[in-house]
Amino acid sequence: MKSRKVLLIIAVAVTSLACALAGCARKKEAATAPPADTLVLAAYTVPKEAYTGEIIPAFREHWRRKTGRDVDVQQSYEASGAQARAVAGGFEADVVALSLEGDVDKVVEAGLITHDWRARPWGGFITRSLVVIATRPGNPKNIRDWSDLTRSDVEVLYPNPKTSGGAMWCVNAIYGAGLKLSEAETGTADPAVARDLLKRIQGRVKVMDKSGRESVTTFERGIGDALVTYENEVLLRGMQGRPLPFVIPRATILIENPVAVVDKYADRHGSREVAEEFVRFLHEEAAQRSFARYGFRPASPEVMREVADRYPVAPLQFDIGLLGGWTQVREMLYGPQGAWTLVTQELGQNR
Repeated sequence: MKSRKVLLIIAVAVTSLACALAGCARKKEAATAPPADTLVLAAYTVPKEAYTGEIIPAFREHWRRKTGRDVDVQQSYEASGAQARAVAGGFEADVVALSLEGDVDKVVEAGLITHDWRARPWGGFITRSLVVIATRPGNPKNIRDWSDLTRSDVEVLYPNPKTSGGAMWCVNAIYGAGLKLSEAETGTADPAVARDLLKRIQGRVKVMDKSGRESVTTFERGIGDALVTYENEVLLRGMQGRPLPFVIPRATILIENPVAVVDKYADRHGSREVAEEFVRFLHEEAAQRSFARYGFRPASPEVMREVADRYPVAPLQFDIGLLGGWTQVREMLYGPQGAWTLVTQELGQNR
């Protein structure tokens, strides 16, 4: 009986010692673990795979080497226009990476971005792309250019400009193509021709989803004959083993996607240092090559030269400057008397 009691005392002592040692180990581990920073990224949906697949893991490693600290990158992906409205309305992102500069300007207008974000390299843009037309395998409707989307036997998809900043690129491409094609034919860029092309294509639109990514998903479900989308989206699908055939129209727009630190929120969170470094990192060649691997045209001229054979230039390619810039475009196409607004009203689609 006495020996059993002694053994019990020894067992309790050993257990207590083991627990104490484990506690010390946990305390030591906690004491030696590097401190962590937090970065909140608000991005549009299309580049999600590039960020999650390569860029954010690479940035975490870069930040650890540079500072000795870990970084928790909290990510939100949403249609660009909706994302811009969320940040302007109180979603406290430290960095916005959106589809178009007009959406960044909404955050500027809310007083949250106070620096000149366009002063960064390449005008503040980090990726580029083209508006293209995706077709069914084998292109059974023989779709080659914008005029084919006006035919009565073709149903068209593209996202809704009311919710998706990216959708504005699609509408801008169609309207601008009308200007470029009329200019090539007559020597004068004719807004009447551009409006007519937009109306005839809009008349064939079957579904307008709230984001570019959702529009692609709808097309993959078998709805529609042609999808007006972004070159990087169809290239990504090919990477994922779900190829979407596509054509590059003779006249189409060069998409440019911006990034910016949200000054008010970054300062409020004490995350200015990591936010600035993240934006700088997106401009570096490693990140630019990552974007290129995921179907984007890099903004870096050096990296673009490396991949130029994969990204042809359209014969009548143009940029937003043809339409007068985003300030003018927002009124000319999407304002109360804008061409797209009036066209959808005339077609009974403005709902």
